[in-house]
Amino acid sequence: MSDLSIREAQAGDLEAIIRLHEEDALGSHGDAWSPETQPAYEAAFAAIERSSENRLFVAVEGDQVVGTFQLTFIPNLTGRGALRVKVESVKVRAARRSAGIGARMMAFAEDHARTHGAAMLELTSNKTRADAHRFYERLGFSRSHEGFKKKL
Repeated sequence: MSDLSIREAQAGDLEAIIRLHEEDALGSHGDAWSPETQPAYEAAFAAIERSSENRLFVAVEGDQVVGTFQLTFIPNLTGRGALRVKVESVKVRAARRSAGIGARMMAFAEDHARTHGAAMLELTSNKTRADAHRFYERLGFSRSHEGFKKKL
């Protein structure tokens, strides 16, 4: 893992990012890269790039994308106007899990959030992901809220 780097995603990374989502049956939301789906992913990527509140990152070993995550900056009135950063879509290539990549990505996310003035880093994780929950707790995250989602 010595050659691991983390950087903002580029358009050329898009297929590799979606392939990471494909590997995750639980969290993929039916994601699959194909000529039919490519335009929708390209539009979403362009929207993320234009947004001042969103950043999409990749973890790269050599020339291979092995991880990804998105940060969303959320101005907030609570906490005296504290800025929060939400970590979303954390994925590590299945064959590279338990190699420290996720920990490096989360440390990068924390440093990036802190550098940009955030007071809190938050994330959600599917209730069935017991291993992920232990991982996040080892990194200092605490279980603090019950989350709800509604598909529209």
